[in-house]
Amino acid sequence: NYDSASLIDGWDVTSFKVSTGTSHYPTAFGDPSYTKQESFYSHFDINMVLERNAWGLFFKLFAGMYIAFFISSVSFLIDPLRVEPRFGLPVAGLLAAVGNKYIIDSSLPETSEFTLVDSLHTTSFLFIFFTVTFSALSLIWLNENQHEKALKLNKVGGNIIVGIYLLLNLMFIIFAIF
Repeated sequence: NYDSASLIDGWDVTSFKVSTGTSHYPTAFGDPSYTKQESFYSHFDINMVLERNAWGLFFKLFAGMYIAFFISSVSFLIDPLRVEPRFGLPVAGLLAAVGNKYIIDSSLPETSEFTLVDSLHTTSFLFIFFTVTFSALSLIWLNENQHEKALKLNKVGGNIIVGIYLLLNLMFIIFAIF
């Protein structure tokens, strides 16, 4: 068995198996007394599966990103004619999300894989961009005296952006778990 005192906090052993067997090697390892270029040696295998219990770490790492997105989404609650906050909040949210990504990336090992961290941040960047796009479109329609259309886009667009963002995040997290 293993010494439970040697485990690292936040990690759980979900499986522990010990086995023995014989391994075949296609070489005599330079022994001239062997007639065939092969040898057999016993082996001892330990298979230990570790799982990280890291929901607290997940929320600690991604709280800034989620807050940044929701700050940018607040712009949908502001009158589309108020240009400064309508565009300022999403831009501030985007800068905060980018900063959050750099901080998280500096604490994780480098990989060429597109990870959960990358998926969540890219989704946040895109949906903050969509927030700016909807705000710009609302402003264009307001300037063309299409007030009703602009206000409807603002309300429906805000709900769609936040809803799809939450759904995608939930989907990415569920797929990462299973």
